[in-house]
Amino acid sequence: QVQLVESGGGLVQAGGSLRLSCAASGRTFSSYTMGWFRQAPGKEREFVAAIRWSGGSTYYAEYADSVKGRFAISRDNAKNTVYLQMNSLKPEDTAVYYCAGVRGGGRNYYNKVTYDYWGQGTQVTVSS
Repeated sequence: QVQLVESGGGLVQAGGSLRLSCAASGRTFSSYTMGWFRQAPGKEREFVAAIRWSGGSTYYAEYADSVKGRFAISRDNAKNTVYLQMNSLKPEDTAVYYCAGVRGGGRNYYNKVTYDYWGQGTQVTVSS
């Protein structure tokens, strides 16, 4: 069983930055595909970014079009942690952000049903 714990959310003005962290338990973190999703009130949970495991120590970052060029996903396998650096934040980025994980390549990394493990979420609020 893998447990995921997010941190780093908060209130920020438009144009500001935040960095979210997701700490994972377990000894095989390096072979997991990790993703970030978000859910705004009254909306479906949507894909934000993923860092896909492609075997060995190879990873690929993937992004939703709405955050491409503003957000960056990274991981530190020694710390069992994945990060989401969010820059140039907009009011429409306001949501609860969830970390998710699945063992392996995560072929359909953009689909929430791909993931087996989820964190409890962290609130991000961007004021205009």
